[in-house]
Amino acid sequence: MSNDYYPHPWLAREGWFFLTIAVAAAILSTILACFYGVFAWLAGLCWLATLFVFQFFRDPKRTIPTQENAVLCPADGRVIKVETTQDPYLQREALKISVFMNVFNVHSNRMPVDGVVRCVWYDAGRFFNAALDKASLENERNALHIVTKNGVDITCVQIAGLIARRILCYVKSGDEVIRGQRYGFIRFGSRVDIYLPPSARARVALGEKVRATETVLAELP
Repeated sequence: MSNDYYPHPWLAREGWFFLTIAVAAAILSTILACFYGVFAWLAGLCWLATLFVFQFFRDPKRTIPTQENAVLCPADGRVIKVETTQDPYLQREALKISVFMNVFNVHSNRMPVDGVVRCVWYDAGRFFNAALDKASLENERNALHIVTKNGVDITCVQIAGLIARRILCYVKSGDEVIRGQRYGFIRFGSRVDIYLPPSARARVALGEKVRATETVLAELP
């Protein structure tokens, strides 16, 4: 099923400013290089930076699986944690699945399920490497408590990393959300943690590469 809920272009709006600056710098340095050959190396670097910005802020459409009990992946990246642990927000035992995003992954975050946002928690935190275990509890993070239409509680946490310095979240408590909906963005390397009921069955393994929306992380009972 195609995602019709997609109000954004292929390039994420969060990147428009950065791309404009990068392109302007690349054009200016190229003009200078035409008159002063010594600036050729600078022009090359500026165009490489422009390509990096463009690939970092890409935000392509995704196909949404139709499986009703599926929990969809909220981010592109690599699975770094699949374990039973304590949900620090709802204070319950939970199945935790963590996805690490490097600077070459798509950083737009999508909703894993249909439901209602019951609560939002934000913590300024610190900026450890997002791949470390302590990042889940100590880094800057934004957590959502989502309740599905069947009454299942899910916690979805955006976590900033060593380089990431900006978490953006566009939903608030009381909002109705749909699977695959674009709800946030994390700039320059980060992580997303999902806490599910312990009865949920993981559909991914450690080290597996995953794609936001299109990869099924787990199945709810």
